[in-house]
Amino acid sequence: MKAVFKTDKGKVRLHNEDAGGIFVNQDGSRLAIVADGMGGHRAGDVASEMSVSHLKQEWEAAKGIITADAAEKWLEDQITAVNYKLLEHASNNSECDGMGTTIVAAITTDRFATLANIGDSRGYILNETGFKQITEDHSLVNELVRTGQISKEDAEHHPRKNVLLRALGTEKVVEIDIATIIFEEGDILLLCSDGLSNKVTEKEMSEILLNEDSLDDKAGTLIKLANDNGGEDNITLVIAEFSECLRGDV
Repeated sequence: MKAVFKTDKGKVRLHNEDAGGIFVNQDGSRLAIVADGMGGHRAGDVASEMSVSHLKQEWEAAKGIITADAAEKWLEDQITAVNYKLLEHASNNSECDGMGTTIVAAITTDRFATLANIGDSRGYILNETGFKQITEDHSLVNELVRTGQISKEDAEHHPRKNVLLRALGTEKVVEIDIATIIFEEGDILLLCSDGLSNKVTEKEMSEILLNEDSLDDKAGTLIKLANDNGGEDNITLVIAEFSECLRGDV
């Protein structure tokens, strides 16, 4: 397994409220995270960083998560715990009132990948069947598309595109989408914040992921393209590739 994490504040925002990373547990399995914080001056980065910090700490201490059921339960339990921590922090710190974060996280093993998401940060898979989004956006615009009220093309430029129906840390009970997919030799997983998916088309993502560059160069190219197309938002991504590599590769 090879993986790379990159984040960029973009060309417009003063601060980067995204967070994420790639973390390894006691068994050598990886947890990749992208979180896009929101809500109030400097509160968005608190929400995203707290979420990543908690999941990192718990994952690095974890072991024995070798089945899809165990991976799904771990993500559900730990993201629920993060939700409680964010709500508690906001209630004790008025400057963080109303903060929240999206999250997309993936546990990758040598047999499967288990993804969890809340909000509109996305997970994509590139495999022998092509390139496709495997998470569902929890946004007003996506709900309008899903119910047939607007087209997917209309959604791209909808004035309320950034309105979320679900976020981590905003409600006492959080609903988490969790799914497991087969992750095989040659498959590539892409996690990203909407700073990338709003500025780079799926066709462009696929073409970049398919080229012969290193994962680091592919990540850099994706971020550069998002910035070239406006860069109005923070841009964060993880690329994970299932490949035979030397032990110790990130």
